[in-house]
Amino acid sequence: MGRAGKVVGTGLLVVVLAAGAYVVADAYDLVPGGLTLAAPPPPALPFPAAPGVAAARAAAAPVLTEPDPNAPMPAAGVLQARVDALVANAALGPTTGVVVADRLSGEVLATHLPDEARVPASTAKLLTATAALGTLDPRGTLPTTVLAGGSADELVLRGGGDMMLAAGAGDPAAVVGHAGMADLADQVAKDLKLRGTTTVRLRVDDTLFSGPGLAPGWTASEVNLGYVAPIASIAVNIAKTKDGEYVPRFTDPAMNAGKVFAQRLAEAGITVSGSPTRGTAPSGARVLGQVDSAPLGDVVRYALTTSDNTIAEVLGRLVAVGQGLPASFGGATQGVLHALGTLGIETAGDHLSDCSGLDAGSGITPRTLVGVVLASQDPKRPALRDIAAGVPIAGLTGTLSDRFIGTPASGEVRAKTGSLPSVTSLAGTLTTADGRQLAFAVMADATGAIGQEPPRRVIDPFIEGLVGCGCR
Repeated sequence: MGRAGKVVGTGLLVVVLAAGAYVVADAYDLVPGGLTLAAPPPPALPFPAAPGVAAARAAAAPVLTEPDPNAPMPAAGVLQARVDALVANAALGPTTGVVVADRLSGEVLATHLPDEARVPASTAKLLTATAALGTLDPRGTLPTTVLAGGSADELVLRGGGDMMLAAGAGDPAAVVGHAGMADLADQVAKDLKLRGTTTVRLRVDDTLFSGPGLAPGWTASEVNLGYVAPIASIAVNIAKTKDGEYVPRFTDPAMNAGKVFAQRLAEAGITVSGSPTRGTAPSGARVLGQVDSAPLGDVVRYALTTSDNTIAEVLGRLVAVGQGLPASFGGATQGVLHALGTLGIETAGDHLSDCSGLDAGSGITPRTLVGVVLASQDPKRPALRDIAAGVPIAGLTGTLSDRFIGTPASGEVRAKTGSLPSVTSLAGTLTTADGRQLAFAVMADATGAIGQEPPRRVIDPFIEGLVGCGCR
């Protein structure tokens, strides 16, 4: 083959590989396109002071418009007929679970296989968010601290669960980057210089969380494409190796955070000898500096709006810490389901393989999903209001920003999406034309679809139909 032929052949190979990567990303709802596939302990005390959660500070609860209790209730028979027509559509596969309930009374109005567990995909984040805000203080923060080590020239950077640290200065108005490494380094440098210390050794304490950082059910491609990072108790910018939404992540987020902190110390006039290593501080060690994350309520809203898998897993581990369970995948999933039980949410038949829904091994019933949606909307549970405020809004925010545009459902549906290969789910609330608010869950986990578009072309019109009618 001539030189020109080789150049053309190489170019075609690059195009094919790039196209293949784009298709995979498209399949998981990460880039625009039509192809999408998208990833008994003792009772917990109310709002326990988990080691990784600092004391709360005052914050206003998100305000949501309350539904009109006098709005006409849809007829259950009419709703059931619509559900029956939905599940009969071949695009959703052989079985689909559905529950539609009245938001105010909780009365179930229509169902199909409501108690059969199905792969939830990212709708599992609703369970994790509810467990987190139901057992931890929504106004609490995650501290990242620096303590004196075992010798005069040793520092220990201790992670408190914040994987959103800024590499430089923190931004008080942000959630990602609320706390900054530069601010922490400035505090520590000032203390050290007052004591005449300008050279130190740095240890990183990431022992708040335990077990492997990656779930066994996460595929190599999901990790390599940056859909999730290894879970750690400390990281800079959710462990991203560069700017962007879905980019490769550092394989050891905690040690990368240590390296970034060492750089910030150097810029503040403190030399770090050697490379950071793992280690812990002595009991009662003096605190040299501390920065705090955004309030947990804001962190939950971020995780739901953006469907961030990594932060959802962090929230699950914090739930485990608050219940005295191992802060691992096993402890987190056990803690989430137990927390829901203490909140009075039925979880019979449910099981979790992770806290984000990226692992296809989880199984959640439509009834449970509607249960957590109703709980998040309950005015008697103000701690959960950040969930109702954080789920995407049709045609406007998050993973629903490009759906329901130009339809009656735009702005009237708040729901969490779930997308994995052959899985399309949606759970949240909608308001009918008569002003009645309904809670719903639609779960199809055997669509066999190459992408999300075919099942969504069935589910979305069903939701639009409920919004546009009085159904009486």
